[in-house]
Order: sequence, then C-alpha cells, then structure tokens
Amino acid sequence: MGTATIYDPRLSLREARTRYFVDNDFGAEGNYDERWVKVALGPIPFAFPNSAARVKAVRYHDLHHVLTGYATTMTGEAEIGAWELASGCGAMPAAWILNMLALAIGLVADRRAAWAAFVRGRHSENLYRLRYDDALLERSLGEQRRELGLDREPPEATAADRAAFGAYAIGGALMFGVALAVLLAPLVALAWLGLAMLG
Repeated sequence: MGTATIYDPRLSLREARTRYFVDNDFGAEGNYDERWVKVALGPIPFAFPNSAARVKAVRYHDLHHVLTGYATTMTGEAEIGAWELASGCGAMPAAWILNMLALAIGLVADRRAAWAAFVRGRHSENLYRLRYDDALLERSLGEQRRELGLDREPPEATAADRAAFGAYAIGGALMFGVALAVLLAPLVALAWLGLAMLG
C-alpha cells in the first residue's frame, strides 16, 4: 500500500482510478462520502472534516495520482502537492491549502523529491481547469498524460522555477506553523489550566 504505481495507459481514467482505490484501501468509491478524513503525520494519527470543497478538489487529486504515478506515502503526497501547486490549482481553495501544507511536510520528508515534482509541475498541466464529468473519466490514461505533458521528462529548472518554489516553500511553512499552532492550542490551554490548578 502507498507505493508509486504506473497504470496501463490503455485504461480509462475511471478504470485506473478504481484500481488506485483498491491498491490504497480507499474503498470502491474513494471514501468521498465519509464525514471525516483520517490521516497520519508519521506516527501521529489525526482527522479533519471531509468538507464539500475538499471532496470537489480530491476528485481531481485522485486522478492526478494515477496520471503522475505519485504514491500515497508522506513523500508521495508531498510530491503531488508540489506538482499541483506548480501546475496550478485553479478555483479550488481546498487544493491550494492542502497542497501548501503537503509541500511544507515535503520540505522535511524529502525536499529533493518535492523539488523535482515542483519542476515537473511547472512544465506540465493538470486537470483542475477541466470539467469533472463522465467524458473526462472515460478518457484514455495514456492520451491524457500526453495532453498534460506528463509523458516526457521536464526540462532543466529555470530561475523562475527556483523563485516560485522558494515562495511556495515559505508560504507553506508559514501555513503549516499556523495550522500546528491551532491544533496544539487546546493542549497548551489544558496544560496551563492543569499547572494553574496545581499551583
């Protein structure tokens, strides 16, 4: 589970996504209807609400996994987060936020992999600009990879690529710091209350 997989290019996006769901134990329909998203940050499990905005974005995100081959490991999610940021998340606020957080984690987990994926994204496209419908899901995986520029090696990174990565890295680190502070605030408050009661 969680390993990078390159699916048969003759499959439709729908067929490849179904195999991806099975390979990663996501259920037949990708758990889109679950109320909570359960993830693990290393050994620490946590959950957050599966909002409508998140589901709207993750439908594309899962297709991006099958198109790029990035895994669902911590490094793989950092890679796809970097790739989606670099290729643009369009009018998907949840995608921008979640990918910024994924990039921040990637800076620690595997900065080289995140950087390579970012450069790839700067020189390819993604599905966020397309309408999500049956016609999209029936497209050939190989044909869609070619259309998005995922069937070729990215060129050497440019100065603009480096500047963009630096900006996103700073933004992601700041956003991660805020998210961590929000998550830890109740624990800090409880610890302070406990100390005050002991004193």
